[in-house]
Formats: sequence, C-alpha cells, structure tokens
Amino acid sequence: MIPIGYMLKNVERRPEGFNAESVVDIYSVSNCISHSFADYVNFWKHNGYWLFDSPQIVRDLAESEKIDISAMTLFYYEVYEEQFNEEEKAWSLFSPEPSFPTAVEDTDQKHLEGYDIATFWASNSPECSPLSCNLLAAEMPVNEHCLLNTFEEAKTALESGQFEHSEPGPFRIFAVYRVNLS
Repeated sequence: MIPIGYMLKNVERRPEGFNAESVVDIYSVSNCISHSFADYVNFWKHNGYWLFDSPQIVRDLAESEKIDISAMTLFYYEVYEEQFNEEEKAWSLFSPEPSFPTAVEDTDQKHLEGYDIATFWASNSPECSPLSCNLLAAEMPVNEHCLLNTFEEAKTALESGQFEHSEPGPFRIFAVYRVNLS
C-alpha cells in the first residue's frame, strides 16, 4: 500500500433508505455522501493524489478560510499500487499527478477503519465509492463505516465482478484510517 495523504471530512450518518443495516456512518474516500471540508482544489495545496501531505496543511487551509473543523473527522489514506480495469479484468500500475509534489507524512495517530473502493474514470481524484454511492454495501458484508474489513475482501470483490455495472472504472482500493486530531 502507498501512503497518499490526508483529508478532513464531514462524516454523514447512514442515509435514509440505505438498506445496509450494519452501516452507521459513511467513511468513503469519495465526496458523494461524506464531503470534504471545502472545495479545496482551487487553493492548489493538494499533492499528486489530490489529498494533503500532512494534517497541518489541512488545518492551516481550514484556518485561513475560516472553516470550523471541530465536528469533522481527519482521515489518512493508503492505496493499493495497482488499479483494476473491469472491462479488461486486469490490474495495472498508476502514479500520482506529476505536476504536484507528493511527500506524505506518516502518523502514529491513525487507526485502520477498513477498505474502500473508488472509481477513477478521470484519473485524478476519487469519484465514486460504489459501496455507498451505488448501495453495493447492501449486497456484501461491510462494517459500521460502510467499508470492507480486509484488503483481500476488496480485491476479491473487484476480481469476481461485484463492482461491475456500478460506475465506470478503473477502480482503486484504499485503506481508510481515522486520525486523532489532538
């Protein structure tokens, strides 16, 4: 897994009508349900994975834009080094956007919450997390945060076709960590 960065998000509770009873809230990497703290791209402080290299960069940006982050959750992400093309049924390497420097700081304040799968049709930032966006969580075992419990479950779900006909890929597997904001 490759460290790719941090994001501060507004975590949403399970939406009304979401038929995955095990789900309490949505920790997806995409912005479809639990949104990022701001429309941050225009500030050009993100890295080549369209995330942030450190928690401090996120905090500084929120402070400079006068965004209240007290009720938000900070996440740290890692990604599997290959992406899955559902049409070709094949894995291939990918890399960060080279025009943005990427130097992700690690933290010992992280707690692994599970694994998400996101689409990358445009190849830059995560677009949709079909577990939550397409309600695939109702068809497979997920944890309380609408995430798969293991990397192996995520990889097997992709290779067995469980994400076909959800959103256009390729698909990438993310380790989702909650970070202590102290």
